[in-house]
Amino acid sequence: MPKINKNYKPSSKEKFMNSKMKEYFRIKLLNWKKNLLEGSSQTLQNFKKEDNSSKPDITDRAAEEIETSFELRTRDRERKLINKIDQALKRIDDGNYGYCEETGEPIGIKRLEARPIATLSLEAQEMHEKKEKKIN
Repeated sequence: MPKINKNYKPSSKEKFMNSKMKEYFRIKLLNWKKNLLEGSSQTLQNFKKEDNSSKPDITDRAAEEIETSFELRTRDRERKLINKIDQALKRIDDGNYGYCEETGEPIGIKRLEARPIATLSLEAQEMHEKKEKKIN
């Protein structure tokens, strides 16, 4: 794995998915995963700290239950996101990262910067969404 400069940003002027670019996205994905896991850990700590005794006021209990439910849904979405991050890291290792699953064409640096877990090029994603709209 090459050492990359802290200020390095992938460019369309260099060979797509060269070792430097792969390492850049690996670090980006690992940092994202680390932040998500820290958030989950914080949520668990908060649940452990909370007073488990029921609040006497029904409105307070309802508000607490809504808040807990929202937090758990958020963490579930993040769990799914972590799974997608792990899949992206595996694609980096396999040499498939950055290439569209449907067309095999490069996804594009700007799209990967915005959504590092992307598996489809912008064009393929739009086609996929149009097909879903027709089905629904």
